[in-house]
Amino acid sequence: MRDERGVASVYLACRNVLAKTVRRIVGSHEVEDILQEAFVRTFEAGERTVIRDTRAFLLRTATNLAFNHVTRAGHRLTGSMEGIGEELLVDDSIAPDVQVDADRRFLTFCRAVGALPDQCRRVFVLRKVHGLSQEEIATQLGIAESTVEKHIAKGLLLCRQHMLQEAVPLRHGSTKRIA
Repeated sequence: MRDERGVASVYLACRNVLAKTVRRIVGSHEVEDILQEAFVRTFEAGERTVIRDTRAFLLRTATNLAFNHVTRAGHRLTGSMEGIGEELLVDDSIAPDVQVDADRRFLTFCRAVGALPDQCRRVFVLRKVHGLSQEEIATQLGIAESTVEKHIAKGLLLCRQHMLQEAVPLRHGSTKRIA
């Protein structure tokens, strides 16, 4: 078990290295989001098990998230959240079962976002869908920037939990799963 301050202090100490590594993979976009997700996942993992080298774990997590981001880039839906499921991007170089699985995971994610508490969902959508900065969201909603950050972190945690719960039946019920 690890307390949040331990993970946070390691994160802050190596944040520049993490950002530089992620930026090399994804460019300048999404670096902050990937770093936040890496922190959340490392914190969650530290709650479940002892992490011997938190810095290495953070670096590996951030790198994996960056590569996943690049891989998923071709699997995104077009349009707004209201148009979910209507227009899927199709890439002929991707096997149909992989495309279907990616689409299913994205729709599950959208349902997870829809299940977030109202204020948390507003903040989460403004950040992740509309790309507003934390400062812009705070100004628009009339809340503190720290509250925006907490809503984003809570949204990430709840969406991740939802995604993991939805994925459990597929993993246990499938006779052939390569991952």
